[in-house]
Amino acid sequence: MRNKLSLIIDFVSNMSLRYILFRIAYIFQTKVGIMKSKFPTTFDTFPLPKLSEWRNTATPFFFGGKDIKGINKDLSPLLAERVERMKEGRFVFFSSQEYDLGRDYDWVTNPDTGYHYDISKHWTEIPDLSAEAGDIKFVWEKARFSYLYDIIRYDYHSGTDCAEFVFEQIESFIDHNPINRGPNYKCSQEISLRVLNWTFALYYYKDSTYLTEPLFEKMMRVIYAHIHHVYHNIHFSRISVRNNHAITETLLLYLSGLLFPFLPNTQEWSRKGKRWFEEEIAYQIYEDGTYLQFSMNYHRVVIQLLTWGIRLSEIHNDPFRPVVYERAKASLIFLDACLDPLSGCLPNYGSNDGALFFQLTDDDYRIYSSQLDDLRMVLYGQALQERESFHWYGLSNPILITQRKEGLSSFPTGGYYIMQEGDVKTFIRCGKYKDRPAQSDNLHLDIWANGQNVLWDSGSYKYNTDKETVQYFNGCKGHNTLSVDGADQMLKGNRFIWFYWVKKAFGELHENVDSYVFKGDIEAFRQIGKRIVHRRIVIKNKNETTWEITDQVANAHGKEVTIYWHINPVCKDRIKIICKDAKGEMLPPYVQEEGCSSYYGVKEPSFLVSFKTETSELKTSISLF
Repeated sequence: MRNKLSLIIDFVSNMSLRYILFRIAYIFQTKVGIMKSKFPTTFDTFPLPKLSEWRNTATPFFFGGKDIKGINKDLSPLLAERVERMKEGRFVFFSSQEYDLGRDYDWVTNPDTGYHYDISKHWTEIPDLSAEAGDIKFVWEKARFSYLYDIIRYDYHSGTDCAEFVFEQIESFIDHNPINRGPNYKCSQEISLRVLNWTFALYYYKDSTYLTEPLFEKMMRVIYAHIHHVYHNIHFSRISVRNNHAITETLLLYLSGLLFPFLPNTQEWSRKGKRWFEEEIAYQIYEDGTYLQFSMNYHRVVIQLLTWGIRLSEIHNDPFRPVVYERAKASLIFLDACLDPLSGCLPNYGSNDGALFFQLTDDDYRIYSSQLDDLRMVLYGQALQERESFHWYGLSNPILITQRKEGLSSFPTGGYYIMQEGDVKTFIRCGKYKDRPAQSDNLHLDIWANGQNVLWDSGSYKYNTDKETVQYFNGCKGHNTLSVDGADQMLKGNRFIWFYWVKKAFGELHENVDSYVFKGDIEAFRQIGKRIVHRRIVIKNKNETTWEITDQVANAHGKEVTIYWHINPVCKDRIKIICKDAKGEMLPPYVQEEGCSSYYGVKEPSFLVSFKTETSELKTSISLF
C-alpha cells in the first residue's frame, strides 16, 4: 500500500493540477456520454461554393494544379514500383513494411492482427489499448493518407494521371468511415494529417475531371467535420498530451481559415489555432533547440509542421510571433549538430513510431537531411544541396552552403552533448526531466564512424506489444548505458508513464590538447535505493577511433551493475570492447543476439555485449579498426 501511495504522490508531483483536473473531467464526460453530444455523427448542411468557383478563387497554396516549377521529370524505379503496388492494394506502413490490404480494404481492419473494429461505435467507445485488437497505429497508418505524396510525385514524374485512383481512395474512406465513428476518429492528430494530405491532393488535382461537383461537396463536408472534431477536442492535446499532437492540431486549425475560409467557424478557429500553435512551439521546443519529447523522429515531425506553417503564413502574408522563427532556427542548429554528415541520418534516439508526414523525395525514412533543408530553405533560402522537395513548397534557387559542425556542441537544457571529429561522431544523452520522459536512457552513448552507426540505440519497435519487449526497448537494456540490480533509471508504469523521473542531471564537455572529454552525473534508480548516482566520463582521443569510458555508481553497495553496448552487426568485426572493474580485473563479456528497430514494428539483428560487476566502477575501452 505504501508503495502505491508513493507512486501516486510521485505522479501527482510531476503533473500539473490543470492536467489532473482536466483528466478527471474528461473521463467523467466520456463515461456519462457528454462527449458524444460534442462530437455529433451528422451535421446540418451549410452553403458551399461551387467547384468552378473554388477552382477560380481558391486561396493560395504551395502550388495550384500540376504546373510545378523547377522539377526535372525523372521517375525513379523504386517510386514507380511502390505506386504500382499500391494500385494492387499493397501499401508500405511506417516506411518499412508492406501489407497486402487488397483493392477493397475496409479501413478498419488491423492488418497486423486481423482485428475488425466496430464501425457503428462512436469514437469515444473505441478503447485506447486492446490486446485483442493490437496496435491501433496499424489501422491509422493508411487512413492518414501520407502515401498520396508518392502517388502525386509519380503522377508528376511519369506524366500518368492518377487523379481517379486518388479520389477513389478518398471517397472510399469517406464511405467506410461515418463521421465520428470507429477507430479513425479516435485521434485528432490523425484527423488533422488526413485533412492536410487531402488538401495537398486537392490543390494538385484541382482541375481534374475526376474531381466532380458531388465529390467536392462530399469532401468539404467531411473536412469541416474533421476540423470541427479537432477544435472541440483540442484541449485534450494541449493539456493532457502536450506533444507533437498538439502542434499538428493547432496548425490545422490555423490553416483552416487560410485554406477553407468558406467553411463555418474557420476564421475564429484559425485565429485561436495560430495563437495556440505559437504557444505550443514556444513551450515544446526549448531555447537551446532541443525538443520536449526527447526523440529525433518526433523532432523531425515538428520540423515538417514548421515548414508547412511558416511557408503558408508567408504566402498569406500572416507572419507568426518571433518565437516561432527563433525556435525553428534553434532546432536546425541542434539537429545539424546531431546529424551524421555522411549518411544524413540522426541517431535512432527516443520514441520512433515511423512517422514521416510529407515525403517529397526518394530518400530513405532514416535520412533526415532533406526535411532539415526544407525548413532551412523556408527560413534562409539556403540548403546543403538542391532537392526536389523545395519546389513542392514553391521554393527555388537555393543558396548552397556547407554546414558541418566540428568539435564540441552542448545543449544542456535538453541534455545532449556531441563530439564531432571529421567523420566520427560521439553522441551522449545526459538530461533531467521537467516534461514527461519517454525512455529510461540517460547517459546513452552513440558512436558513428564513416557514415555507419557503430554503437547504436535499439529504437522503440512497437508501442503496443508485450510488457517484456516494451521494457527492453524503452529501458536501460536497450541503450548503451547501465542498470543497477537489473532496474531501469526510472520505474516503468502503464503505457507511456514513468515514475521517479530523473530530476538531477549535469553534463559538460571540454577539450584538451589530445582529447575531447565529457563528464556527466545523474541521480536515478530511486525505486531501489536513495541517492544512487551514475557518473559517466567519456574520453575521445583526438585523431584516433578510441574511447575510454569510466562509469561510477555511488550509493549502490552490494548491488550488481550491468553495462550494455549495442553493436551494429555490420561493424562487429571492426570494434573491440574491453571492460575492467574497480579492482582492475578484466570482466568477461556476455554476448547476445538482440533486436534493434530502425523502423516502427520491425526488428533487425543486433549484438548486445554486456559486462557485470558488484564493484562501484567499470572502465570500458572501445576501439574501432
